[in-house]
Amino acid sequence: MKKMSGIRSRWLTHNVSLMVLLVLACAVAGIVALSSYYYSCMRNGLEAQLKTTADFFETYISTAQEEFYGSVYSFTQNYEGKNDLELEFLSSSGEIISSSFGLASGSQPETADVTGALDQQKLTSFQGKDPQTGERILAVSIPVMAADGQVAGALRLVTSLRLANRQILMWAGIIGFIALFVMILVWGTGMYFIHSIATPVMEITETAKRIASGGYGTQIQAKFAENNDEIGELARTINNLSLQISQTEKMQSEFLSSVSHELRTPLTAISGWGETLMTSDEMDPVETRRGIVTMLKETKRLTSLVEELLEFSRIQDGRFKLNVETSDLRGVFEDTIFMYGNRLRQEGIDLQYEASDEDIPEISCDPERMKQVFLNILDNAAKYGGDGGKIHCDIRVEGQQLAVRIRDYGPGIPEEELPLVKKKFYKGSSKARGSGIGLAVCEEIVSMHGGRLVIANADDGEGGCEVTIYLPLQ
Repeated sequence: MKKMSGIRSRWLTHNVSLMVLLVLACAVAGIVALSSYYYSCMRNGLEAQLKTTADFFETYISTAQEEFYGSVYSFTQNYEGKNDLELEFLSSSGEIISSSFGLASGSQPETADVTGALDQQKLTSFQGKDPQTGERILAVSIPVMAADGQVAGALRLVTSLRLANRQILMWAGIIGFIALFVMILVWGTGMYFIHSIATPVMEITETAKRIASGGYGTQIQAKFAENNDEIGELARTINNLSLQISQTEKMQSEFLSSVSHELRTPLTAISGWGETLMTSDEMDPVETRRGIVTMLKETKRLTSLVEELLEFSRIQDGRFKLNVETSDLRGVFEDTIFMYGNRLRQEGIDLQYEASDEDIPEISCDPERMKQVFLNILDNAAKYGGDGGKIHCDIRVEGQQLAVRIRDYGPGIPEEELPLVKKKFYKGSSKARGSGIGLAVCEEIVSMHGGRLVIANADDGEGGCEVTIYLPLQ
């Protein structure tokens, strides 16, 4: 839960905070824009209405100068919009002469709109507190010109902003509610999203800890591994890795057991015959020779096993090197067959070599390492397929590759084991002696030559296993 809290905390700090600020900024900007638009519309409406009223009112100035004040009073009192607006007529000195609301004559509004109309002779507006009442108002004033071109006074429209402010507050509340809803929605969906990430991450972390503690083969729950996203892919990768580690650990354990047995057997034979020869005063020469031959044979097998282990060790830590030169690989292969053929015949196995009539070009390779590969594969063929009584070999050019085939006529390899036989430490179901690393070493040597080692069961109906080594000609 600690890690989940950490992820959630960072997400809340960075993403949610930013989102909240953004939503609040948008809400404030929206309210400001709404207010500005609302007030602007009101101002434009008052200005248009006032211009029309001024044009109509100036006819009284030009045609009935002697009845000016009576006309002013009558006009303001009968103003059609007086239920919503206050129409005032001000003298050239800024005093109220007549008002549709019946304000006392002689009072002076002293707002910027009046000053602009009388002094600057232009349409001017004012928005703010009324100096006399303290109420927030919107006022628009326009000069009224006499026939001689002088300022006769000013017409002024005034409206309270109380209702407008209520409308704006109502819309501000709506915007605020929407903003709050958006923030809650963002927070909720974000928490769900982060939970959907944090939970499988925690599961993966705990599984990784169990694997690191030795719980090889431990699997992440299927509900996380089956997701078709990056988390699911990570879970599947760790599950596969866990299984591979488990299999490798099992094979390593089996390898150590096998190697221990492989080492113990020749050592026991050598030790046993050594003690027999040392303690026996009079021993039959034939029996003595038998004991020496056995000791030499087991010593050779022990030496071969140790060399195999050393080769594998060099491969694992990168110390394995090739001494590449232009070589007659067919000659190397034929020498190996000749050298190994006598031994196989003693074991009752017929080693058949099909010599090719075609010209086999020389290639760049390490002849000693390739001889090691040939010997190992021939030994495997004799060890695991010797029941078939024969081994068939040939070397041919196939396209741009040189193909070396070694085929036995034994029981073959179980289909389920074919993908695993080249893996290190793998011994399969066979009870034959071996370390389980011979083919792994062979494949590494062939790969370092730029080639491939292919192992498959023969498909001609005669049984057996076929190993093919492909090497590039160039």
